[in-house]
Amino acid sequence: MDKTAQKILLKRLKLVAEIDAEDEADILALPVTMREFEAGIDIVSEGQFVRQCCILIDGFTHRYRHTLEGKRQIIAFHVAGDIPDLHSLHMNYMDHSFAATAQSRIGFIAHDAVWDLCVRRPRVAAALWRETLIDGAIFREWIVGLGRLSGQSRTAHLLCELAMRMQAVGLAPDHVYRLPLTQHELADALGLTVVTVNRVLRDLRIAGLVDRERSRMAIRDWDALARLGEFDPRYLHFRVPVMMSREAGREPG
Repeated sequence: MDKTAQKILLKRLKLVAEIDAEDEADILALPVTMREFEAGIDIVSEGQFVRQCCILIDGFTHRYRHTLEGKRQIIAFHVAGDIPDLHSLHMNYMDHSFAATAQSRIGFIAHDAVWDLCVRRPRVAAALWRETLIDGAIFREWIVGLGRLSGQSRTAHLLCELAMRMQAVGLAPDHVYRLPLTQHELADALGLTVVTVNRVLRDLRIAGLVDRERSRMAIRDWDALARLGEFDPRYLHFRVPVMMSREAGREPG
């Protein structure tokens, strides 16, 4: 049986919590149903009643809300290993939508199986609780950026955050990673216009901080980009350091 989903979930939880051998065995035994989603397709829609949690195995996803006027606000991006709707264990109806940004493979675990694991393995329950707290910490960081940082700084912050989260699961070697986001999607996440996003990315490239070619993002000067974005990775609360540079990657979280 393919254990890809269980293994990537285990890798993610080990980033933020201590998992022993018995915990690991039970995580690897979780029943997972796999599905593929094309870009732009909702995985879970606002108002939907859900009885399962999702694990992003590979690809890229986002969470979003629409205003009454139909304007979209992207409220989170997710990379491999994330559990974007873990909160649905306690809140059955989704208050936002969760969609594939690019073609993505998703593993679904029934709520009953997650609850059973939590009852039998308190350490795993604590790890999952820590995941929801980290999700809240990322929300707070985004709120500060949207409210108080310039468009250039909040863009730099987002690029640093995604690089570090991907590096943590082995997807950003040498500060290069796949960023399958259109300028419209970046604008909807950063609270900017598409024109402004285009100008900011151009300015970051001219300054020698990043290079972007289609869906490939390369950070050329990590320290300068982190300073510009006021990026302090402690809010990601990784249990072990994710080394990006001497300056930005030395604290354990």
